[in-house]
Amino acid sequence: MSYLNKAQILAAQDITSEDVDVPEWGGTVRVALMSGAARDDYEGSLVKLSPDGSAHRDLTNIRAKLVAVCLVDDKGERLFSESDVKALGAKSCAALDRVYHVAARLNRLTQGEVEDAAKNS
Repeated sequence: MSYLNKAQILAAQDITSEDVDVPEWGGTVRVALMSGAARDDYEGSLVKLSPDGSAHRDLTNIRAKLVAVCLVDDKGERLFSESDVKALGAKSCAALDRVYHVAARLNRLTQGEVEDAAKNS
């Protein structure tokens, strides 16, 4: 058996994507797999600290948060930043749901996993 070395692992092109037609927006978007760091940031965004220091789930704009992390251009660069989440959340729920479900499937996120991440972060 041959094991991968550091250079091979770091050179692997392992971020896949899928194009999704979004008729509500009049075109097609590219939904990408998150990197490990992006997934950690996303899961962290699902937690809010109370003034007393306790953590609780924050599912505010959960669809827009995931869509913002996963939508990329043809070069694989993110289209949206955290500061765009509120504006993205104001878009059609049908369009957001369409893209959100593809992003969740690509990134192996189920509703239970999202809620568990929020509880455990």
